[in-house]
Amino acid sequence: MLSRRSLIVSGAGALAGYFVLSSRGPLAQSAEISRSDQEWRKLLSPEQFAVLREDGTERPFSSPLNHEKREGRFSCAGCDLAAFSSSTKFDSGTGWPSFWAPLEGAIRTKEDTSFGMARTAVDCSRCASHLGHVFEDGPKPTGLRYCMNGVALKFTAGPA
Repeated sequence: MLSRRSLIVSGAGALAGYFVLSSRGPLAQSAEISRSDQEWRKLLSPEQFAVLREDGTERPFSSPLNHEKREGRFSCAGCDLAAFSSSTKFDSGTGWPSFWAPLEGAIRTKEDTSFGMARTAVDCSRCASHLGHVFEDGPKPTGLRYCMNGVALKFTAGPA
């Protein structure tokens, strides 16, 4: 039988776990770059803010980065950290820029259960901005599909 104290302790533990795992909780404050919403709004377009800071998703097939074929790097639009190389980009047919691997140390992942789905969200490791999601239906060699919001990325042409 559960006592009131054990219920309170387990509830507090679950709540603490949520904030530790949530990119917008205390874990985000441990990011190398931390800004207030007001500061982010000055730096980002409304569409970028909705995706990067509010875990939004852009409309499929709306990003010019879907058609980017040049050699280069795709960086976080929030802090300019290089996240993906053009050498890992592929056309997934989903409407979002897709990659089979991130650059080392560029991203972190977390469980996303929004909209009643179980997915793995991808955030920038430096500023904790939401970039997209990763799925296990990608090509070899990883079998992963990093499905990124184009508005969350900046492309820089040059050696990847």
